[in-house]
Amino acid sequence: MEPTTHILLVEDDCEISSLVSRFLRSNDFRVSTAGDGREMTCALKDSRIDLVVLDLMLPGENGLSLCRKLKASTDLPIIILTAKTEEIDRIVGLELGADDYLGKPFSVRELMARIRAVLRRVSSPAGGADERLRTPLRFAGWTLDPAVRTLSNPEGARVSLTGAEFELLFVFCQRPHRALSRDQLLDLTQSRAAAPYERSIDILVSRLRQKIERDPRDPMLIQTIRSSGYLFAPEVVAA
Repeated sequence: MEPTTHILLVEDDCEISSLVSRFLRSNDFRVSTAGDGREMTCALKDSRIDLVVLDLMLPGENGLSLCRKLKASTDLPIIILTAKTEEIDRIVGLELGADDYLGKPFSVRELMARIRAVLRRVSSPAGGADERLRTPLRFAGWTLDPAVRTLSNPEGARVSLTGAEFELLFVFCQRPHRALSRDQLLDLTQSRAAAPYERSIDILVSRLRQKIERDPRDPMLIQTIRSSGYLFAPEVVAA
């Protein structure tokens, strides 16, 4: 990881903030900290931030509201921190566009692994020499360009995707007409095994359907396969 990678940790627990900051800095990350939404806003104005680690339980404006505002105004990847009992808040955070989550208490090594995984996902998947990973892909009139990580609708307009949404759609485009389980999709997109009651893939699929399906309630592109997972139905061709 490049030493210039700058993480903003928004956490009001001073002990957790200090522990995480020290560990990340010892692993060549640059770290800024904020204890609430006001300090987060100041840090974002003062520095170029690459990723935000955002606790949901904050004084004043809560993490869900801050996550919503961040996703409305920036493309910054977000990892949310939640107590293990806050399943609803965790799900809402993912629906708002957070790229991953980690339940408290957590291992700082696990957090670092999640940070690195998210940063890999939001960087171009075309970092290797395989030209196939750089080729724009077309499906049902849509164009997905992995080289610049953009999605264009049939009219040519850009459609905004989070890093996690892009990665999932890219995986679907690489494997059309195949039933893929939730565990497979989680491994292919986030390089980790599913936790019990893992719902992040379902949430990402729901968000993608809202953006690319003509009728998200009756999806034709991303189809649910009962007891299996999901299948990407359209033909996919190189643009």
